[in-house]
Amino acid sequence: MDIQVTSLDGKDAGSLTLKDEIFGLEPRADILHRMVRYQGLKAMAGTHDVKNRAEIALTGKKWGNQKGGGSARHGSRRAPQFRTGGRAFGPTPRSHAIDLPKKVRALALKHALSAKAKAGELTVVDTLAGSAAKTATLRSTFGNLNWSNALIIDGAEVDKNFALAARNIPHIDVLPIQGINVVDILRRNRLVLTKAAVEALEARFA
Repeated sequence: MDIQVTSLDGKDAGSLTLKDEIFGLEPRADILHRMVRYQGLKAMAGTHDVKNRAEIALTGKKWGNQKGGGSARHGSRRAPQFRTGGRAFGPTPRSHAIDLPKKVRALALKHALSAKAKAGELTVVDTLAGSAAKTATLRSTFGNLNWSNALIIDGAEVDKNFALAARNIPHIDVLPIQGINVVDILRRNRLVLTKAAVEALEARFA
């Protein structure tokens, strides 16, 4: 598929042919869902913890008479039914991550890129270099391009001035090609790729 290439000034910078096996697939919601769930669970810290009865600093001595007390024959104040006792079946630190085959993860990225291309939410720019490190100037540029909510992917290294100017603009994410991922693609309304990013993606899936 062919796509028009623009510059940050909004001028025409030619055209580019995108590979259909990366940008022309029919998006599958089930694969995207599996990848989003995989990323979400992998990002969970899993540091939730409670004290069970073995970790409570209370006596284990039998605190009442066996008979005549009018209550149950409790043997420890650390039992979970008491207010100061340990928690029964509470959470402990663990990893929430699940396995997902590498080929499925790669396919999910292709489907996310194809979904943006099919929806007309994919833009290719020639380069991000040449912009001044001024947030106000870049915000005005984004306004002219109608990029109010966008993920911008550059090549192996993001232009330093562009990254400095864009980091304080809300709803704008800037990543190098190594950081491209399905969740960030889907959470933004527009995906912006540089020509270097497209070349890196095509080399990655070659």
